[in-house]
Amino acid sequence: MIKYKLNCKKCNHSFDSWFANSNEFERIKKLKLLSCNLCHSKMIEKSLMAPTVINKKNNIASDGKKFNKVKNKIKEYQNFIKNNFEFVGDNFSYKARSIHYNNKKNKKGIYGNATIKEVKELKEEGIETEMIPWIEDKDN
Repeated sequence: MIKYKLNCKKCNHSFDSWFANSNEFERIKKLKLLSCNLCHSKMIEKSLMAPTVINKKNNIASDGKKFNKVKNKIKEYQNFIKNNFEFVGDNFSYKARSIHYNNKKNKKGIYGNATIKEVKELKEEGIETEMIPWIEDKDN
């Protein structure tokens, strides 16, 4: 995987995107599948990027701090979800469809487990879903 910083030539918006490799970026650009998420222009260019240089002195401490910061933020989101949504386990797709098609109004939203295929099918049916990373509470 390779990450590029991209620039929109129309509105000067900068954003990052991941690609399988540099050839994949060129292929997608040639097929005109790249667009700015602000103005929807297809005039997207790669910008110069400096590689990250890691030295032994700051690498371990810096990476550990970043990891813990991200982990804590994810746990904060998880706690919010657990306190404000109903857990439906592996029945997520079924429950989401029931709510959507039967116009059932739940007091709480739902969260649970679904495969990528199930999430795609729900989105194709117009049922909005989001996938978020989940960290198991196994800290000792």
